Amino acid sequence: MALSDHTTVLDWPFARTPAGDPPPVLAQLRTAPPCVVRIPEGTAESRLAWLVTRYADVRQALADPRLSADERLPGAPVRIQVPPGGNPSSFLRLDDPEHARLRGMIQTEFTARRVKKLRAPVQRLVDELLDGFAELPQPADLHAAFSRTLPTLVIARLLGVPDEDSPFFIEKTRVTISQEDPAVSQAAFVEMSEYLAKLALRKLEAPGDDLISRLAVNHHATGALTLDELVGIARLVLVAGHETTTNQIALNILALLRDDTLRAQVAADDGALIPKFIEESMRYWSISQDAMVRLAVEDLELGGVQVSKGDAVVISVPAGNHDETVFRCPHRIDPHRDTGGHLQWGYGPHYCQGAPLARLEMELSLRSLLRRFPSLRLAADPRTVFRRDTVFHGVTHLPVTW
Repeated sequence: MALSDHTTVLDWPFARTPAGDPPPVLAQLRTAPPCVVRIPEGTAESRLAWLVTRYADVRQALADPRLSADERLPGAPVRIQVPPGGNPSSFLRLDDPEHARLRGMIQTEFTARRVKKLRAPVQRLVDELLDGFAELPQPADLHAAFSRTLPTLVIARLLGVPDEDSPFFIEKTRVTISQEDPAVSQAAFVEMSEYLAKLALRKLEAPGDDLISRLAVNHHATGALTLDELVGIARLVLVAGHETTTNQIALNILALLRDDTLRAQVAADDGALIPKFIEESMRYWSISQDAMVRLAVEDLELGGVQVSKGDAVVISVPAGNHDETVFRCPHRIDPHRDTGGHLQWGYGPHYCQGAPLARLEMELSLRSLLRRFPSLRLAADPRTVFRRDTVFHGVTHLPVTW
């Protein structure tokens, strides 16, 4: 049955619960083949799409080359709007071989060996931020002072962006991905892009030991990379490195603050369970909630439905990560479970390159917090701290006492 022939059409995206859990309707939808949803205005008028919710189907959709991520294609669904006629938001929204070419230019920046060298500097930054946090009057906003600031400074320094410009990027990133007002979001996108272009040209004349300098000197100066492509790479690293890690660190902390038993488990034995808890927390929260969209460039079968060339497909990572056939009692955070196959970082050719760095930041931040603030407590109803306006799940603030 074609998309347009379906009489039952749901409005997407769905709202999470007041407790921040994935939308309950996803569990119901997993019992049937992919359903039809209506994409919000701004992507395309009255645009319909298949919604994929089962774990196996999500994995297939993320890796299947017949489903294109290239938002420049005619009819492609676009979740985060950029200015009309503008370049794609990043190579994340391209297909191979173009995607692989651009991705390869930063591959060495996020290897395990390179990230290992960042452990000491990141730990120093964690300690500095927590020193400042400890001096604040209580209750204090841990998100503003720590979980939002740490990833911003780490990624800014990796890119070669001055620390003093970090507040600018925090705000422009928030506005760009909120998509509350497409015109305002697009203006923020342009401002961020213009800044990065000017910075790249300065780095070309006076390079430093940073990612933008290496892209400018090794690739742009040789003609292998256009300025627009360089800006797209830098923008992706900046937004992904800040937005996802920021929210995940905050949600990791929130999960422990609202459950004393879980916190005791994770803190026991000098935090031996912290790495497994972090993976499970990523599975549970599944912060990349509404960002995965694709366009079918060939006919294919997906989850028992016939997807036709030209159909849009929405891929629900939260639904896949809460599939009961893969993760028993998915609504519980179980730090002992094997979550090696969770989908928070994606799957297939677009798997997140920055995962090793994000894991490092999450581990060091949690270990240091548990050690330095053993009596840390939430100072607000946890239902009041969540963001409700973005394609990434997260918090607006995290008031605590200690």
